[in-house]
Amino acid sequence: MASSIGNEKSVNPVLRISQLDALELNKALEQLVWSQFTSCFHGFKPGMLAHFEPEVKAFLWLLLWRFTIYSKNATVGQAILNIQYKNNLSQTEKYQPLSKHQKLWYLIFTVGGRWLEERCYDLFSNRQLESFCRIKHCINFGAGLLKLCGLLNFLIFLQKGTFATLTERILGIRSVFSKPQSAREIGFEYMNRELLWHGFAEFLIYLLPLVNVQKLKLKISSWSLPIASLSNSENTLAAHCKECSLCGEWPTLPHTIGCSHVFCYYCIKSNYLFDMYFTCPKCGSEVHSVQPLKYRIEMTELHT
Repeated sequence: MASSIGNEKSVNPVLRISQLDALELNKALEQLVWSQFTSCFHGFKPGMLAHFEPEVKAFLWLLLWRFTIYSKNATVGQAILNIQYKNNLSQTEKYQPLSKHQKLWYLIFTVGGRWLEERCYDLFSNRQLESFCRIKHCINFGAGLLKLCGLLNFLIFLQKGTFATLTERILGIRSVFSKPQSAREIGFEYMNRELLWHGFAEFLIYLLPLVNVQKLKLKISSWSLPIASLSNSENTLAAHCKECSLCGEWPTLPHTIGCSHVFCYYCIKSNYLFDMYFTCPKCGSEVHSVQPLKYRIEMTELHT
């Protein structure tokens, strides 16, 4: 009953971009599965899986094949995009699922091919014998030839829109939509927000280095604490040179810039070197010259 219903389904061609998206989703899933699997061995000795990595990967890809291609005639990426494989070798245009031989050969070409490539690289990487070198050259030549055929297949795929991979072309399996595909609606609201935010961020990155934050901070502090609003105790403190107008501590090597306020030498020197238009944060006076302050303090004042 199920086979008769499946045979009645019509075939809907798949867009090239959908087939490529399915391949990228499959790669992302494999990387995610492998990263989750290796995270289980973080507490073990480093390099524990190095000797058996090709076999472990092959076992994981075998499980994925069992629950995707073998069971549903579609990979995970294809299932997400409403795509599945069709037996293109059948004479009818109606949908025909993959045969068992096609599924097994798909397993051999994908999982077995990658396992053989990784294992052969480990076997012949450190061999210096002449026979092993010949085998290594033959394997490298075969791998390069397969990559060249894959490139040619990809160029043909871009032209005709069928058989995105060399394995699909050899086995005669074709990607079709599982259900009739409706018109794709594309919303640009998210893209517009992203473009606007990235443009605003780039503008800030360009603008912020041009803004003198230190001078702006001192200007705001001079507005919030003007010299006229200082209490008598604060004026007396500034007059007796007991407070740096920048750090608020007892001035170290006190210097003045021409106004009635005192600064630590390192405070005023670093700020003036950073900003040649530096002004006093208390009264807004510009720096005329940085001069040491001559004064006398009784020892009793230091204790008070």
